[in-house]
Amino acid sequence: MTARNAVLAGLAGALLLLPDAGSAWRAMNRHEVLPVSEGVWEVVARVGSGAQDYWCGIGDFAIRQLRAPVNQRIYVWRGVGPSVNRPGRKAVQFAFGLPPGVPDRSASISLNVREAGDNLMVSSAQTYCYDRLPGRDLWRW
Repeated sequence: MTARNAVLAGLAGALLLLPDAGSAWRAMNRHEVLPVSEGVWEVVARVGSGAQDYWCGIGDFAIRQLRAPVNQRIYVWRGVGPSVNRPGRKAVQFAFGLPPGVPDRSASISLNVREAGDNLMVSSAQTYCYDRLPGRDLWRW
């Protein structure tokens, strides 16, 4: 094999490892949800994303795609950081269990995605999707 063919074969192999843009699942808020590893998914940020957006993305994915029970807890596996699927973008990783060595903060009442162990029930997480739907301004008459 020539050096040129070896480089081309290496590039082709690397491309196979990249997630297909079409393979991303999109939550109702249009945030992408992609697998990271077995049982761990990441919600990729869009411009201006906040905690509500990440929770909406994973809650919607857990209920509509994974058919998780509404009272299932979902945990931040890794707080906001670089996306493993979309280089140059931010993401939050989630799983149905706590990462090893992370204390359970289920009693905490906080809308946070900064630390591993932050968690919500999937139904509570999906509720954040409805806060930003068009026409949901309840204060307008």
